[in-house]
Amino acid sequence: MTTEATLPSTSVSPTAHQLWTRSRGIALAAVLLVAAAVAIAVIRSDARHGTLDPRAVDDHGSRAVAELLADRGVSTRVVTTLDEARAAAGPDTTLLVAAPDLLTHRQQSVLHSATATSGGRTILIAPGSWSIGRLAPDVTADPATSINSTLAPDCDLPAARRAGAADTGGIRYTTTRLEAEACYPSERLATLLRIPATGDGDTVVLGAPDILYNDRLDEQGNASLALQLLGSRPHLVWYLPSLSDASAADPDDERSFFDLLPSGWKWGTLQLFVAAALAALWRARRLGPLVPEKLPVAIRASETVEGRARLYRKANARDRAAAALRSTTRTRLAPLVGVPVTQAHAPEALLPALSAHLRGDGQTLHALLFGPPPSDDTALVSLADQLDALEREVRRP
Repeated sequence: MTTEATLPSTSVSPTAHQLWTRSRGIALAAVLLVAAAVAIAVIRSDARHGTLDPRAVDDHGSRAVAELLADRGVSTRVVTTLDEARAAAGPDTTLLVAAPDLLTHRQQSVLHSATATSGGRTILIAPGSWSIGRLAPDVTADPATSINSTLAPDCDLPAARRAGAADTGGIRYTTTRLEAEACYPSERLATLLRIPATGDGDTVVLGAPDILYNDRLDEQGNASLALQLLGSRPHLVWYLPSLSDASAADPDDERSFFDLLPSGWKWGTLQLFVAAALAALWRARRLGPLVPEKLPVAIRASETVEGRARLYRKANARDRAAAALRSTTRTRLAPLVGVPVTQAHAPEALLPALSAHLRGDGQTLHALLFGPPPSDDTALVSLADQLDALEREVRRP
């Protein structure tokens, strides 16, 4: 009767329990982080609005300017759709477009058609090259923005002269309209343009939204300029373009991926590539060239040969052992009989020269140097002895 012993498992792969034990701390932290984010979003969602929203009280909101306008009898109404903005345009209304670049080209054309003959004022906040050509024809946005934020008016526009220096530095504009008033120039390009329209209407292009922010309203002449630009009519319609607006769904007017990237991204990408190349060069020079390393222990050649032989024997690789012996012997014999080492393994080059040197039988030499592998270990030992004897005979003077 025989008994079989159960061998212990030698697997080193972690079990499911081990994986859970290791990762449960990270999983718990991730769950808590997500829960905290959701809770904060829910708590603040009903009281927090976006940038340039006249209902927002944070630093980049515009609640302060809306309150000041209300004190002066100017009502402010927020709209988020193109239809509402078109319907609100009129001679007694100022239409402020907070983010013109969020509008599609079709929306821009429709909005311009509605405001061009309305007789009211249209204020465009920091329109870029994507929108300025349709919302304000004959106006071009310069790709280089203003270096300074606070600029002097340097124009005859009454609102600008009364306000004085203001934080209008941002996008700079040029226009071919001779009747346009260019104010707050930065390197001879205006950051505020007033372009007259039909009747008493006009379009104001503002290169930066800073004068409308809650935290910037009390600086420089920002409050004065903002109240004069936004309070020229008794009604102010604050248009905040929304992606949920049905008029934005135009498959023929979609912006490409590169249009969504901010200005200057090409230069930023180039700088990253240059920085990466310099970092790679620095690391390569820091590592230096390869140098030989001394082995801590010197191993004798005989031990290396014996170790390799044991590996051949363990694998029953008599064919590989015989091929290694014959190849080494041919390499050593070739120079002795006047054959280049590059042709040492070609029978038609080595065997004639070797037969002439020994004056022996070429068939025997071919079987010895290029024959089949030995059938057993005894034949392998005999082959090694014969190759050794052949080399000694060739070397004999």
